[in-house]
Amino acid sequence: MIRSFQPRHLAPALSLFVLTACSHTESPLMGNPRNPYPIATPPTVGEVVHLPTGTIVTPAQMHAVAGEARIVYLGETHDNPASHRLELQVLQGLDEIHPGRQALGMEMFARSQQPVLDRWVAGKLDEKTFLKESHWYEKWSMDFDYYRDLLIYARDRHIPIIALNAEKSLVGAVRSKTLDQLDAESRGQLPELDLDDPYQRAMVTAIFGDHSHGGMQLDGFVRAQTVWDETMAESVARYLTSPAGKEMHVVVVAGGNHVSYGFGIPRRAFRRFPASYVIIGGQEINISADKKDRLMNVSMPEFPMVPYDFLVYLSYEDLPKTKTRVTLGVMIEKTPDGRGIVVKEVMPGSNGERAGLKAGDVLLAIDGESLADTFDLVYVVKQKKPGDHGTLQAERQGKTMTVDVLFQTTGDGHLRGK
Repeated sequence: MIRSFQPRHLAPALSLFVLTACSHTESPLMGNPRNPYPIATPPTVGEVVHLPTGTIVTPAQMHAVAGEARIVYLGETHDNPASHRLELQVLQGLDEIHPGRQALGMEMFARSQQPVLDRWVAGKLDEKTFLKESHWYEKWSMDFDYYRDLLIYARDRHIPIIALNAEKSLVGAVRSKTLDQLDAESRGQLPELDLDDPYQRAMVTAIFGDHSHGGMQLDGFVRAQTVWDETMAESVARYLTSPAGKEMHVVVVAGGNHVSYGFGIPRRAFRRFPASYVIIGGQEINISADKKDRLMNVSMPEFPMVPYDFLVYLSYEDLPKTKTRVTLGVMIEKTPDGRGIVVKEVMPGSNGERAGLKAGDVLLAIDGESLADTFDLVYVVKQKKPGDHGTLQAERQGKTMTVDVLFQTTGDGHLRGK
């Protein structure tokens, strides 16, 4: 269902309401507003349902309907590869419908990262440089493997990627302080805020009850969520009204709670720029026992609208490498003079210990690649799999040495740095 603003015959409708209001009586709610036409059979993985009508459609049919909208909001489960495949499939489908006029907006990037995204789309950055310059693991922290295919497709097709989100520092300030307690610089970064949406507050309240928040108050949590949603909505509207975005369509990728039911980003973007939109989301129906603890223990309010226009049923999957990931098993930090990285601690039983690494060793290179900071080592180790070797050039008490590391699966240990 494409959402658009078309106020027709408003005066006659209001007149009719005035004439009939005195005779109106409340009646019990009929059906379920969130699922008015339930499908007749249990859903299966990959099935797509148009929730407002209960019609099962093909992905191509979903893309055709979504392609008529100016904005497609796609709610993701951050740690589910199946959710990210859906994003790629939707982007591919819409790119085929209007080639050269498709953009991708992403929650995962703050506005300050836009220049890096522009260089990525222009083909000027390789993956390692992109991750390093965007500070991916510091700012988003999710495994890049979830997003790699989507970002590579956008780069290869020269699809503009729009950084949507607010800066972490601003969100942190809003979370801990009321708006009138913010300094002038922080207040100047704030978008127009609507803190009075009852549906959003009800959702945030429910989610707040399932989070460890270290003494943070509910109002701070609501402010933070609102700043996220309003900033992303403002970013979408700004792009579509800019010269670069005037003829473009946008797929907005964000966490499901930012787009479901429409009162997060969609409503706030519409307030700024009334344009047609479609909301697509996924629901995990095949969840293995080892993933049950990932589910939020939230009793969500019964909102009076469908959560999505199109709902796609998914499995809850792991990244292919998750169960075979290897680590070096050391704590590291950059040396003060920028010459390599220093080992602060070696984990017992780790690959690093088996290779003979010791606290105080300075690591200068791995596999011939110089180590200027901790990211350089993290990136190379992340490409390894069980059975691979790595050659470290290191220095111990002023003497250089070569260390051969055999990477084996070592459980849940992490290569950590600061």
